[in-house]
Amino acid sequence: MKNNQLRKHLNFGPDHRERLAHYKKALGNCGNNVFFDKNIEIMRYPENIYIGNNVVIKEGAKICTCNENAKIHIGDNTTIGYHTFIFASDSITIGNDCLVAPFVYIVDSDHSIEKNALINEQPNINRPINIKADVWLATGAKILKGVTIEQGGVVAAGAVLSSNVAPYQIFAGIPAKKISDRK
Repeated sequence: MKNNQLRKHLNFGPDHRERLAHYKKALGNCGNNVFFDKNIEIMRYPENIYIGNNVVIKEGAKICTCNENAKIHIGDNTTIGYHTFIFASDSITIGNDCLVAPFVYIVDSDHSIEKNALINEQPNINRPINIKADVWLATGAKILKGVTIEQGGVVAAGAVLSSNVAPYQIFAGIPAKKISDRK
């Protein structure tokens, strides 16, 4: 990787090697040169989580396959930022060479809200999320169920994304809308 400021400052010390050994056994796949920072949580069904090579998962991240059928795939050379939540009830795929900034929330489900039933007894509605290669999700972005972000897409800080992003488009706002194209 060329001139990657983040990766050249990672500490692959004894604590990291212990975390890596643990996750290599627990996950469905754990690639080479993966950095698991301290205080991350891989929750519920770790065998349904697949991580590529050269991935960085920063402190406070929570990655959860919420049921035995849910899947999460994180591609090569992708960074998951501090305190980011990735929760799959169906499937979430994050491609190669992506940057997921701190405090990003990626969830592929939400709850039904019919008025004639108690809210806490209503079922989840699940739809897969597909994030292609070379995508940047800026700080605090929220990616909601059923979204596809095509190659090169950018979601601005604080945006709430519930629609698809075409290749190299930039989306911002609440709700997120196209504001530009990458040049």
